Amino acid sequence: MTRNRLLLLIGLPLLLAGFFYWQATKGLPSEAELASFTPALPSTVRDVNGVIVTSYTRERRIFVPYAELPPRLVQAYVAAEDKTFFEHGGIDWLGIVSAVFTNIESLFSDARPVGASTITQQVAKSLVGNEVSLWRKIREAILARRLEAALSKQQILEIYLNQIFLGRNAYGVEAAAQAYFGKSVDGLDLAQMAFMAILPKAPSTYDPIRRRERALGRRDYVLRQMAANDFITEAERASATASPLEAIPNRALPRPRDDYFIEDVRRTLIAQFGEAQENGPNSVYGGGLWIRTSLDPVMQAAAEQAMRDGMTRYEAGRPWRGPVARIEMGDGWPGRLSGTPVALGYRQWAKAVVLAKQGNDSVIGFTDGSSGTLPGRNAARPYRGSNRSAAQVLRPGDVIAVARTPAGWALRQPPEISGGFVAEEVATGRVRAMVGGFDARAQAFNRATQANRQPGSTFKPIVYATAMDNGFTPASIVVDGSYCVFQTKLLGTKCFKNFNNMRSAGPQTLRWGLEQSRNLMTVRIADATGMDRITAQAKALGVGDYQPVLSIALGAGETTVMKLTNAYAQIFNQGRKLEPGLIDYVQDRSGKVIWRRDNRGCPGCNAAEWNGGPMPRPQGRIEQVMDARTAYQILHVMEGVIQRGTGTALLPLNRPLAGKTGTTNGPNDVWFVGGTQDVVAGLYLGYDQPRSLGGYAQGGTTAAPIWRQWGQVALKDWPTLPFAIPPGVRMVRIDRRSGKRVFGVWPDAGYKPVVIWEAFKPDSEPRRINRAADLFDRRSAGPIRSDAEFLESEGGIY
Repeated sequence: MTRNRLLLLIGLPLLLAGFFYWQATKGLPSEAELASFTPALPSTVRDVNGVIVTSYTRERRIFVPYAELPPRLVQAYVAAEDKTFFEHGGIDWLGIVSAVFTNIESLFSDARPVGASTITQQVAKSLVGNEVSLWRKIREAILARRLEAALSKQQILEIYLNQIFLGRNAYGVEAAAQAYFGKSVDGLDLAQMAFMAILPKAPSTYDPIRRRERALGRRDYVLRQMAANDFITEAERASATASPLEAIPNRALPRPRDDYFIEDVRRTLIAQFGEAQENGPNSVYGGGLWIRTSLDPVMQAAAEQAMRDGMTRYEAGRPWRGPVARIEMGDGWPGRLSGTPVALGYRQWAKAVVLAKQGNDSVIGFTDGSSGTLPGRNAARPYRGSNRSAAQVLRPGDVIAVARTPAGWALRQPPEISGGFVAEEVATGRVRAMVGGFDARAQAFNRATQANRQPGSTFKPIVYATAMDNGFTPASIVVDGSYCVFQTKLLGTKCFKNFNNMRSAGPQTLRWGLEQSRNLMTVRIADATGMDRITAQAKALGVGDYQPVLSIALGAGETTVMKLTNAYAQIFNQGRKLEPGLIDYVQDRSGKVIWRRDNRGCPGCNAAEWNGGPMPRPQGRIEQVMDARTAYQILHVMEGVIQRGTGTALLPLNRPLAGKTGTTNGPNDVWFVGGTQDVVAGLYLGYDQPRSLGGYAQGGTTAAPIWRQWGQVALKDWPTLPFAIPPGVRMVRIDRRSGKRVFGVWPDAGYKPVVIWEAFKPDSEPRRINRAADLFDRRSAGPIRSDAEFLESEGGIY
């Protein structure tokens, strides 16, 4: 019995101690986990040239390896926070005893308990939380011991100096140096380093602008501690103490770049890697990723400018719709104005609120608290639904958009119309530019990727291409005449018509039908080809999965700008499959590539020397979604759309271009998709809630000029290249209007040449007919030659 009692007296305390230790260590990281610990870092985005364009961050944090930290800065923190850091094993026992007595005294006062935390314990504290309790201190001490066992002193300091909060939303010494002094840590002088070392205690208490004297006193204390520990000489201390404390004003954390491209990249990364650090080591806001995108800054800026100009140009002359919003006036109005989303778009536009009225003039205020005057003459736009001007109806509290002009501030109106734009590289599918609306800051909905719209006549090239895969040629004759089909007994007969009820033109070539965007010819071709074949081709190109009904041939099925532009890029790429992408590759914080868009293997590509064999090439089978010859045929026909069809607005670009305009019923949307051998771009304009744009709005007059404005800037430095002709295509001279073959007459560079080169597949070109009547009397054709003579003289190419 006595023995059992003895065992109980010994075992029970051990059991309780074990249970207590298990509870204290539950949830704490192991030594192995601590050895691989990495602080949260923002992710950095680069453009196609490798230039940093933005970062995904919620706090200022810039990682600096221990080896790159100035030794004096490290010494300043050790002197201020833990002068025995390099001697203890993670816990300063003497300091703890002193803190215990101090905290016992604090129980009888309102004083906050104090601690004797070492630098190691402060690192542990960042992992266990900031709760003021004895239990947290016990867990912190255990974790500190684990840190000392798992990491070297230098590694612990590296974590501490890169993770600690130092005020002004700055985490780590590098971010703090830039926040307080506008320079990197390697540019700080001794006095500035000493100031940095006082911030861990209470950054707001030692604000260098609002509480300068208190900050100076604490800085000088750190300098004295550095001298006492022989980190600096007495002369250096005296010189630093005499230095003034000059910090820059606090600046807001820079906002991530506001554009639809960058936001789409962010969404893609979050879906792939997670958002916060708890989602994994490579999270967007904690993983320190380096993201290389396909963003072309020239193309992106040109696209934003062209789209905004096109939207405001369409809105020009329309009545003013009223204020964007209203806010409550009185104290704090600048903050309320800042928090009100307004689609400004242009950098020269500003958000303002009406503060007071002085006749027709308005006193307006801005987000920084300043004010100005909006003269009535600069707000004379008529107010919608009344006979009064905007100046007359403005009242205090109205939030408006204004722009500075030579005549003073002038009223502006964010356009109600919107749209989307995508530019894609033909050879790779890399997206070079994307615009999803007038202003990404106020309109998060990305119309380039999320808006499903009817493409109208921009769908027709898919119809014509499918027809050319099924017996038609560009020279085939099709009747442009009335066409009706019986649907069902319930729906009756459906009769189609040309755009704007244009009259029928009779028999015409397939080329002419696409160049002039004739609905009746398109429906007739689609019916003869088979809508099941056409919808299958549209699905293969990624445009959409549609029912095989004739209205789809006229663009009644919905798609996005991204999908349709990618379909055109595949046609321009000789029918080879492309997947559009915004990200080229992603690297982790150490530079290792963890995701690559093009993950094809390429044995020998990284060889140090050439082995004399064939050039190594990426492996992988190229998928054809359209016959390369058919793709070139329809591309060649679309060149005619630009040269003499509905896309002549692009002629001033003076380079080989192909594309197609589109106008939907209403017209509700206007489109243009087209490009060069290197780049394809597509866009549409329309209201978010579809309604008529007005009878004058057409793809060729509203959308194509926007593309032209973009191309004048975006394509300026790109080479002028002809479209590549794939093997198996025969170029034959034909009469442009009749489709008949021509001999002895050559195409000219006129606006509407009589003779053109046309693309045919083998054995599909018009046959030679040796009759003089078949030669056009509009020019001298010369003597008729035999096939043998013709082939010999032309080298077999015709």
